[in-house]
Amino acid sequence: MAEPVAGVGRFKANYAIERKIEPFYKGGKVQLDQTGQHLFCICGTRVNILDVASGAVLRSLEQEDQEDITAFDLSPDNEVLVTASRALLLAQWAWREGSITRLWKAVHTAPVATMAFDPTSTLLATGGCDGAVRVWDVVRHYGTHHFRGSPGVVHSGRDKICVVWDLRSHQATRTVPVFESVEAAVLLPEEPAPELGVKSKGLHFLTAGDQGLLRVWEAASGQCVYMQQQPPGPRQELTRCSLARSANLLLTVTADHNLLLYETRSLQLQKQFAGYSEEVLDVRFLGPEDSHIVVASNSPSLKVFELQTMACQILHGHTDIVLALDVFRKGRLFASCAKDQSMCLWRMNKAGKVTRVAQGSGHTHSVGAICCSRLKETFLVTGSQDCTVKVWPIPEPLLSKGAAPDGGPVLLQAQATQRCHDKDINSVAIAPNDKLLATGSQDRTAKLWALPQCQLLGIFSGHRRGLWCVQFSPMDQVLATASADGTVKLWALQDFSCLKTFEGHDASVLKVAFVSRGTQLLSSGSDGLLKLWTIKNNECVKTLDAHEDKVWGLHCSRLDDRALTGASDSCVILWKDVTEVEQAEEQARREEEVVKQQELDNLLHEKRYLRALGLAISLDRPHTVLTVIQAIRRDPEACEKLGATVLRLRRDQKEALLRFCVTWNTNSRHCHDAQAVLGVLLRHEPPEELLAYPGVQASLEALLPYTERHFQRLSRTLQAATFLDFLWHNMKLPTLPAAPSVAPSAL
Repeated sequence: MAEPVAGVGRFKANYAIERKIEPFYKGGKVQLDQTGQHLFCICGTRVNILDVASGAVLRSLEQEDQEDITAFDLSPDNEVLVTASRALLLAQWAWREGSITRLWKAVHTAPVATMAFDPTSTLLATGGCDGAVRVWDVVRHYGTHHFRGSPGVVHSGRDKICVVWDLRSHQATRTVPVFESVEAAVLLPEEPAPELGVKSKGLHFLTAGDQGLLRVWEAASGQCVYMQQQPPGPRQELTRCSLARSANLLLTVTADHNLLLYETRSLQLQKQFAGYSEEVLDVRFLGPEDSHIVVASNSPSLKVFELQTMACQILHGHTDIVLALDVFRKGRLFASCAKDQSMCLWRMNKAGKVTRVAQGSGHTHSVGAICCSRLKETFLVTGSQDCTVKVWPIPEPLLSKGAAPDGGPVLLQAQATQRCHDKDINSVAIAPNDKLLATGSQDRTAKLWALPQCQLLGIFSGHRRGLWCVQFSPMDQVLATASADGTVKLWALQDFSCLKTFEGHDASVLKVAFVSRGTQLLSSGSDGLLKLWTIKNNECVKTLDAHEDKVWGLHCSRLDDRALTGASDSCVILWKDVTEVEQAEEQARREEEVVKQQELDNLLHEKRYLRALGLAISLDRPHTVLTVIQAIRRDPEACEKLGATVLRLRRDQKEALLRFCVTWNTNSRHCHDAQAVLGVLLRHEPPEELLAYPGVQASLEALLPYTERHFQRLSRTLQAATFLDFLWHNMKLPTLPAAPSVAPSAL
């Protein structure tokens, strides 16, 4: 294998989450505020607030009981949000701040099913599953009325008729048969709207129901004056419909949790959101600048998101679950394959709109793998559970600029069909020069084929379980394979030998991709992890844990600065390469530390202990602070200077100093410095001030055992010293008497 072409400095070290696309609506009520800028929707135990312009979840509100939200309503003045939970609690929110201003019992004996504010935003009516309706004054905080008499749940009717009532006489003025189960009816503004068949200022209303179409009715005659055209794809029941009059927007919700925003006077679609995606099976960047992404979930339809606004297009073309995706080099043409034994070709125009331009069929089982040609948009390859691959050439007229299919998508014909394996083909990959094809199968092998006729060149054997992914290196004559045995292997194309094995995933490795010009690998597994590997030394540089289930989809941007993952947890995550940013931050941090260390040395030399201690604490390095404390204590006037310096610190600095003392006190060499600081704090700080320090209880609990141990050691040392002193005094020899002198005459 050739040596890496990128220097060590160009290796990636880390990715960070740039954006997370996760379910924000799982059924139930949705509501626009009157400005049309915010969208409120139920998602289990939370009410999510979306920014309509960007599609981002601004805030997620959850009650303290953490029970499912059963109903909510936003006041007409956009100021008050009230939610009801399954625990029969009502919460009043200051939703912009995300705080609860009032919490009270609903008094209903069963969960609240619906609620509505009056036009003054002061009265709230709640309808419960117990058949009761209660009215609350949200300003003065008391219940005003309690109505009973309904035999069942107070919600809405589905009897295929709409009744127009006169509120002054309380009489029904007209009954309009609408011939569908109505989920929502909305009164339209009393002004002409020719595009909707509204020619006069009389009362008109709009209905949404199980037929999946919006219809406008004239109340006076009971006639349908407008019916929406049937959208492409299978019919989707409409479950919700509401009007934001000030914003001139109409919001509808489909049974599969897609949210559509229409302009009220023309019913022109303005924007579409996908509230919920099931298990994500594959993802790809789209567009010349990777401005869009396409997502295949556990559904026959595809979702295309514009990353800047999160506007969504729903693509219909398959009749069963879409299993895999791939995109051509220029980014506008992409392909999909599905369980319906077919493949589809799609094109995105410059405005970002996607249409189906071709389709092909011929496999006898599910098509689970697809790959587009790399050099030019000339062909694509599919792999199937029928153990065969097919090569599909793309007709030249389909590629010419401005060519649009008239009368539907073009039918593609397979140029070559080859039985490649004995079991399901899970992955196919085309070499950068479009001359080689690699296939990976459940039979535990990968194979190399010559294109376009699919002649077998060799077999890669060595994995202990089936293969999920195969990928060619963009720079070297190398193939990467990912297997259910938990490993990634690199193979030489010349002799089909295994060059390297990467072990680290605890379960099946589902996808692998080359990054950093072929010098590193990204792998994703059924353990929910994304791992970054450096090929040269087999090192796992980083493990990214953001998914909670199998990561089926992995794709890297054309600039190699972002990655895209999709998993069984219904989440799609956009990752950004933050290596250069982190390296720059680390370099700046090191330079700042050098400057601060030099300043600290100067302060100590000048005996400016207060500033030195404050600077050392700001560095958040206990050992540096200890050095300053020791320098202060070496001063001849240590006691006074230490006390004066510590007491002049700010409270947050004293809290940090106490935390450092806990660390120092664990070491017998530094315990005297810790005890000296503690002595200053205990003697001069009021007890109530010390007890107000955050974490003081944990600090004291950590200080006590070591302090007792230090005093026990001192006591033992003192006892030993006393005993030595006693021995010394008792071992002193008595003074010997002087020898008698001898007279000279005796000699």
